[in-house]
Amino acid sequence: MKKLIGWGIFLTFLTVLISSAAWGANSKVGTTAYGFLKIDPSARSTGMGGAFVGLSNDEAALYFNPAGLIQTEGKRFFTTYNNYLSDIQSGFLGYIHPYSENLKLGVSVCYFNYGSMIKTDAQGVNLGTFGASDIAFALSLSRKVNTRFSLGGTGKLIYEKIDGYSSDALALDLGAFYISGDNRTRIGGMAQNLGVQLKGATESHKDQLPTSVKLGLSHQLRELPLIFAADIAKPMDNDIYFNLGGEFTALKPLYLRVGWSSFGKNYKTDSDKDNLAGFAAGFGVTWKVYRFDYAYSSYADLGGVHKISISGGI
Repeated sequence: MKKLIGWGIFLTFLTVLISSAAWGANSKVGTTAYGFLKIDPSARSTGMGGAFVGLSNDEAALYFNPAGLIQTEGKRFFTTYNNYLSDIQSGFLGYIHPYSENLKLGVSVCYFNYGSMIKTDAQGVNLGTFGASDIAFALSLSRKVNTRFSLGGTGKLIYEKIDGYSSDALALDLGAFYISGDNRTRIGGMAQNLGVQLKGATESHKDQLPTSVKLGLSHQLRELPLIFAADIAKPMDNDIYFNLGGEFTALKPLYLRVGWSSFGKNYKTDSDKDNLAGFAAGFGVTWKVYRFDYAYSSYADLGGVHKISISGGI
């Protein structure tokens, strides 16, 4: 029965993803607000190509699948620094609290600072500079339904400021998670950034949120020290894409990771660097109750992104 429940979750989310292919197409690219909510905050998951919805067995579940938080033990913290494209600076800070054996609570904050930009008028006259920033505060909850199945949700308060304009929104993530009887296979499903913009940058216009539906599966190979993970995602403002990744665990406390995302096709420009678009790699090192993770991901001609995460027990 428990196996049927797990595969039922998988097939349900897969059906939703396939049927949602008509929801959004390339014509909708760039039509949603708060694009920073799409960016993976974890160096470990980035090194695995972003394939983490069906693994979510560490603090990054705060972002990928709140239902997976139930897999964490004790009080946990998580922080990331991301040196993004065009010198955009971002960070993520989270904390997980074990309210009980079957209930985990989490709080997190994510910010993006876009630096200083030149302001001009319609004639191109320099009017000085302006700044822009995004921030999201989140509260997460994960509840174990039984030994194999858990549910979770995350509520978000989002705020964006560009020069003298600002906007805010409320969003909700809903997740489900299943662990097989031998603990080697995990299945996760996620509806991310459901919600509404409360106030637009102008009184006459409000944008949609970057809603997406995701399904993931991970498997610990029996004969090899390797965790394999795969995700399929359908953003409402783009086409379906896939993430694949692996984590090599034989060299503990050193972990090696590699991954690829088909979303990388969006960064190709017919240059020599196109073949690297969507690829990522990284490593992690554990020491006592702490873990240090690093990842590098390629965006073809746009450049590469370096990401550092530190997590552990408190």
